Amino acid sequence: MGAGAVVTGVEHVEYLADAHGGSGARSLFLGGIITPTRRLSLRWLRRQAHRLADALDPDPRTTRLPARALLPASPGTEHAPSQLRFWAADLAYAEEAADRLATGHPYCFTAREGPAWYRLTARPLFTTARP
Repeated sequence: MGAGAVVTGVEHVEYLADAHGGSGARSLFLGGIITPTRRLSLRWLRRQAHRLADALDPDPRTTRLPARALLPASPGTEHAPSQLRFWAADLAYAEEAADRLATGHPYCFTAREGPAWYRLTARPLFTTARP
């Protein structure tokens, strides 16, 4: 924007949704999308939650895995795939996220397992009108 430019208001809102994973000081971009509505952005995030959960914790009855590739988790430990699946299925979380985005604020959900984390975020992208 040049000197003397005046912002006249919000013209259009789109939504950026993305998924990241990491551990310690490292972070990895796992995917992202720009959508025209907050509902589509959240739908994409729910699909990503299922995709990540299925990649981290495949169903042993439907996949071909080497022997002992999957082992049961210790009781009481954090389990990121379960957290991701729970978040994706919970309608209260979906409404909370939609309401937050509607007010112009970002929404973030993080699942953890030991030092590893998986973060799903959505945020509005505002385009301003120019005179």
